[in-house]
Amino acid sequence: MKSFRDKRRDSRPPAKGGAQQARPHDRAAARPQAKPREEQTGKPDNQSAPKSAPRNLARRDGALPAEHLPLILEVAPNADYALLDSGAGQKLEQYGPYRIVRPEGQAIWQKALPAKDWERADAIFTGDTDEEGIGRWRFPKTPLGETWPMKHDGIDYLGRFTSFRHVGVFPEQASHWDHMAGLIAAARRPVKVLNLFGYTGLASLVAARAGAEVTHVDASKKAIGWARENQEMAGLGGKPIRWIVDDAVKFAEREERRGSRYDIILFDPPAYGRGPKGEVWQLFEDLPDLTDLCRSILTPKPLAVVLTAYSIRASFFAIHALMRDTFAGMGGKVESGELIIREKSASRALSTSLFSRWVA
Repeated sequence: MKSFRDKRRDSRPPAKGGAQQARPHDRAAARPQAKPREEQTGKPDNQSAPKSAPRNLARRDGALPAEHLPLILEVAPNADYALLDSGAGQKLEQYGPYRIVRPEGQAIWQKALPAKDWERADAIFTGDTDEEGIGRWRFPKTPLGETWPMKHDGIDYLGRFTSFRHVGVFPEQASHWDHMAGLIAAARRPVKVLNLFGYTGLASLVAARAGAEVTHVDASKKAIGWARENQEMAGLGGKPIRWIVDDAVKFAEREERRGSRYDIILFDPPAYGRGPKGEVWQLFEDLPDLTDLCRSILTPKPLAVVLTAYSIRASFFAIHALMRDTFAGMGGKVESGELIIREKSASRALSTSLFSRWVA
């Protein structure tokens, strides 16, 4: 389950990576722009750093990749996670043994389950209903600690009640993780993965377990600390993962200069965020440069580049066209659409984010 985004973030958590996810780690396309995800995991200093000079972008020659859209990637209820019910601006979720109620702006329909099922919740988020709004958790039964053990597909990790309604995991990302693990296994060779805006690290752990060498970048020192805890809790301490506190764009630029290359790149930037030295990120302004940069640090035989976008006022057609233009001349296919979670009570689909991925 952006690490489990808001980025990325249910709403994906604080901004990951270079503009602090929340991916993470509820970031829907029709929602208002999110505040920096980093605010959820530890705020950087407010001293603004100069922005990198814009890349000299030009439309690339070559045939556009094939396309597949819309592609709807769905997560169904399972033993680790289930969207039990939703409606009236809320969602009722099951994370392992715990039932959790959180705001959900896209749930504009009516609840399907009776009130008594919602009243059995172990934790309820109260406060600001904005995607990144600050609030607090109420525990109707027994007070719960800040963290508690959770699991995704056999990987143990820590959930955490944050003041931004996030719990450290974005279940809808499981579709991308499964796809990535399949690519790594099928490659039958060493695979290097770069996870930008990595948040609490679940994507990185899935990649490492599948056999990849992983570089995980997030601008929040607190998020990196949480991700390291998750690595130990998952029993993957011996796997090759580099945990890097840095602005995602600055790090990628240095990798380009150093000649470092990756087979798979994941990036889940926030709508708006700040890096560890005050670097400002604006999605519509900066995404074309970062997408181009990601292409430039691919290996000669890359496998995939996966972009997830939460909390933006746009259609997936916009990021689809950007990805096809950026990967012109490389063959492969660009698949774009939405990540959704299938509800258990009435089988309704809750859309959480847009995505576009290039696959060789």
